[in-house]
Amino acid sequence: MKLLICCILLSFSLPGFAKGDPKAGQNKALVCSACHGADGHSTNPQWPNLAGQYASYLVQQLHYYQSGDKRSSPIMSPLVTNLNQQDMEDLAEFYAQKPLPPSPPAKTPMPRAEQLYRQGDLDLHIPACITCHGPDGRGAEQAGFPMISHQQPEYIIQQLQAFKVGTRSTDPLKIMRTISEKLTPEDMQALAEYLTHLGASQK
Repeated sequence: MKLLICCILLSFSLPGFAKGDPKAGQNKALVCSACHGADGHSTNPQWPNLAGQYASYLVQQLHYYQSGDKRSSPIMSPLVTNLNQQDMEDLAEFYAQKPLPPSPPAKTPMPRAEQLYRQGDLDLHIPACITCHGPDGRGAEQAGFPMISHQQPEYIIQQLQAFKVGTRSTDPLKIMRTISEKLTPEDMQALAEYLTHLGASQK
């Protein structure tokens, strides 16, 4: 079943690969650095780290913000209005080539979070996060699944809540919206902390 889900999602979500110029992207990223940091390491827990994220995924999200169809933000939407395709690809490639932000040391075992991430919850019909995002949270670029480790817990919770209430609908086949609807606030908090520390194992 897990393999079938991934194959179906792959057929729906395969993005084109960004072919940007990271040097051009560095110049264009000056305004982005105010929120996301000069190297894509955000200093505000409400804003995502962009360093090391897949370029194709970043381009896709910029398109969503620009159209306002599946994702919107009072901060991001105005900033991307005048970006063209080359701008997006340059910015995405610049951030994709930046080193991942540091992860805090692994914490004590988190049974519920580890269960949800690696096994899911059969009773609640929640598939395992590992199915799409991989054992280390690195996702799968060709399938359009982002890296979700190396993010700050507050941002992860924010996005899970956005999927839950439907203000973000960038997920193929509504898989994230369906999963998030079944997660309690405690589940979201546990997963967010687990993912943050999961990045420590990638060093």
